[in-house]
Amino acid sequence: MRLEIVGRNVAHVISPPKVDAAEITILTADQIADVFTKLDDYKRRYGWLPLYPIAALAVGTGMRRGEICALAWRAVDLNRATMQVERSLEETKAGLRFKPPTTAAGRRTISLPANVVEILRDHRRRLIEHRLAIGMGRLGNDDMVFPMADGSPYSPDKLSYDWGHAVRDHKLPAVNFHALRHSHASALIAAGVDVVTVSRQLGHGSPAITLRVYAHAFSADKDEAAARAIER
Repeated sequence: MRLEIVGRNVAHVISPPKVDAAEITILTADQIADVFTKLDDYKRRYGWLPLYPIAALAVGTGMRRGEICALAWRAVDLNRATMQVERSLEETKAGLRFKPPTTAAGRRTISLPANVVEILRDHRRRLIEHRLAIGMGRLGNDDMVFPMADGSPYSPDKLSYDWGHAVRDHKLPAVNFHALRHSHASALIAAGVDVVTVSRQLGHGSPAITLRVYAHAFSADKDEAAARAIER
């Protein structure tokens, strides 16, 4: 039509297909406790592989896989229990690439739960010991929070691969890594946190996105509240 080759766009008369919403998988509180019990054993067996603190951070903050892999220590303040999300790590044909958040909402400050702070303190201590043992020297602000054994970035695909192995080897709930983010969001909603706050925590571009993705959780929360009101 722009080139004036045809007089009308015939696609306008076709109804677009309906897009089914993806099913969200979350872990229950008992499942999460079981995951960390088994990952603690995984930590002892595989040493430097940081699946235990990574999973704790994902469940405790709802951060994305790429955001977690991109973390440097300069973005973490354990004394104030806060973390700056300012970039993510992605796989490209040319290799790994750091990129800024795609929206302003993606750049955010996250409060860390007390148990996650302690897990990260222990992880930092173990990381320092590992670096000293192999002659890498002191840990700097620009060093990765969750590196490979040689200090290089831990790629998102490698994280998913290692998570899959842990799921199979230790009989964890058969969910992908992203389910930890969903579990965090669902826990906030179940606790009565408003959609705007949940959206900011997750780094969504708008609360409308949060409502669309977690509509079932907000609906279940309302149903539970209504049931409690009837009981009273």
